[in-house]
Amino acid sequence: MLNFRQFEAGPDPFGRKYQVLFKWLQTAISIRHADTVDVKFVLTGDDGGQSEKTIALPHAFLVHVSKEIGRPMDDPWCARLALMHLLHLVETGEDMEKSLVTVSLPELQRYAGELARDEKEAAKVPA
Repeated sequence: MLNFRQFEAGPDPFGRKYQVLFKWLQTAISIRHADTVDVKFVLTGDDGGQSEKTIALPHAFLVHVSKEIGRPMDDPWCARLALMHLLHLVETGEDMEKSLVTVSLPELQRYAGELARDEKEAAKVPA
């Protein structure tokens, strides 16, 4: 999934689906004195209830993974990595009670690898 601005997530472990809207991406040093890139999403459930999730991507991990896979670090890439973690949270129910969730290095490496494969596949021109 390459569209991080508006998408559907789910079902969660209870069968619910969510409409998700990208709200913003910013460096957290300015808002909470953390060395992360924060990506905020608004989730609207099947029942109309709304919640917000901020996915925190540690800057040091982003730099490491960016160098590891040879991809420049940019806003769309960070937003897509956050989207992948949000999908994981919804599908597993993990950390859904939290409004702020920090991504680990192994998770970030896995998401970056999946995104690299998706981007490579999307760039292929049909013969």
